[in-house]
Amino acid sequence: MIRTQIQLPDQLYREIRRVAETQEWSIAEVIRRGAEAITRAYPSIKEKGSQEWRLPPPICSKMLVQDPLELKEILRAEMEYSVSGA
Repeated sequence: MIRTQIQLPDQLYREIRRVAETQEWSIAEVIRRGAEAITRAYPSIKEKGSQEWRLPPPICSKMLVQDPLELKEILRAEMEYSVSGA
């Protein structure tokens, strides 16, 4: 496993900590699961084949969104919100 360091906005950190406490996970686990979700939503172009890509089942999680198009839209809206500075 790779060890890394990241910087998070205060509000995002509070939300991550809230999820971690609610789910009884570590903060690292919340971030790993978030990274898994985003990489599933944006698969590598090299991996795209003739079949339509589908979101793999969650890894023992309580993921509320399983439709890849809906997840992409949620993530896109979050990115637009954070870029707009709102």
